[in-house]
Amino acid sequence: MSAAVAEEPSSVVVRMWPHGPRSVGRARRLLVHHLAAWDLAHLTDTAELIVSELVTNSVNHAREPRGRLIATRFERVDSGVRIEVHDANDHKPERREALSDEESGRGLALVDALTDGRWGVSDRPGVGKLVWAVCAGGGVEEVSG
Repeated sequence: MSAAVAEEPSSVVVRMWPHGPRSVGRARRLLVHHLAAWDLAHLTDTAELIVSELVTNSVNHAREPRGRLIATRFERVDSGVRIEVHDANDHKPERREALSDEESGRGLALVDALTDGRWGVSDRPGVGKLVWAVCAGGGVEEVSG
């Protein structure tokens, strides 16, 4: 008689997505599923915001050639989860300060604040870039007033 062996969830998840707005929600749901499997559900709110911003930036700004996909890579790390978004565009996004009357332009500032500066942009083999962020700790802090 053999004992059943419980499989540990993989510590790395890679998924390809169509270059379109529906991919944002799908990537978010996939990440939430794996955060729960990795016993990191306490990071859900923060991680959802981060992956939403990064995938949305890729969809809105990468201008992928027709048929190209966006890739996400989620990795369980000691401090939490590393979130990566890969696309085929070589343009590297930069954090900027949005004017008070602008309706967009705050995404990377939000990612910077949520990750305590633990994010960046890297080249990838071949064409394109990857934008990464590490979501760790207790998540979004509540401010009492």
